[in-house]
Amino acid sequence: MPIRHIKVDPQKRYLKIGEVANILGVTTLTLRNWDKLGKLKSYRHPINNYRVYKPEDIEFFVRKVESKNKLILG
Repeated sequence: MPIRHIKVDPQKRYLKIGEVANILGVTTLTLRNWDKLGKLKSYRHPINNYRVYKPEDIEFFVRKVESKNKLILG
């Protein structure tokens, strides 16, 4: 998974699953699987029950993956 630096509008409290998939360079199905496995927590929109993500959770996830890659590579 190519890691990209996250640039999210600071006014956004939550990101849609498609936005997160685009940021991380994975499919929405991958995000759903990661949610089931507990790798990346999603929240549910109170009205439509769609998965949404907090930008800070995405940033933490990316940093965690980057630190694991550094351990493996270096």
